[in-house]
Formats: sequence, structure tokens, C-alpha cells
Amino acid sequence: MTQLQVRRTEAANACIEVLDTAFFNALCEPVRVQLVRALVLQGEADIQTIAAGFKQDRSVISRHLQVLEKAGIVFSTKTGRHQIFQLNGPEIVERMEAMLRLMRTLVPICCPGR
Repeated sequence: MTQLQVRRTEAANACIEVLDTAFFNALCEPVRVQLVRALVLQGEADIQTIAAGFKQDRSVISRHLQVLEKAGIVFSTKTGRHQIFQLNGPEIVERMEAMLRLMRTLVPICCPGR
């Protein structure tokens, strides 16, 4: 195996680790992107406050928030009987930076463009 082939194999394996499908799948649904927008505007909020701005039922919004939480995009805390959601800014930034680092490594190896 040539050195270039080794580098390409390493880069391809790194893609699997960094390009997390749960993260991207969570953002592929327009309602979830709108939920991210709502949390940017509101900061932290409970499900009732968040759902008030959407036409979907509160239970549907809750399921979307669970998907975002599982992907690390939002997190929640319990305050009494309320579950408070907010964006997980540091996690989002770290994932995006990891993707950029990976792409900066990949481009010269596999896809330099024109």
C-alpha cells in the first residue's frame, strides 16, 4: 500500500468518527431546525413555551427535542416538574470545528478541487 493510500484510508476512517450521522439526521428535519432557531431566540425554555410557537402538538415537539438532545445539539435540565431545554453551544461548536479540521486534512489528500 502506498503512502497516499495509507493516508486516504486513515482519512476515510476519521470521517466515520467525525461525521456523526445522528448529528446530521437531527438537523435534516425542518421542524428541528426551527426548534434550534427558537432556542437561539428564547435561550432556555420549557416544552410548553417552546411548543407555543409551533403548529405541531406538544408531544410531537417533545419528540423532536429528544432527537436533538440525543444528537447533543440541545440539553435539558429538570426544574421541579419542568424540563428546561437549551442549545448545547460548546458541543455544537466542537463538532463543527472537528468537521472543519477533518475537511482541511481531507481536501489535499482526496479532493483538491479545481
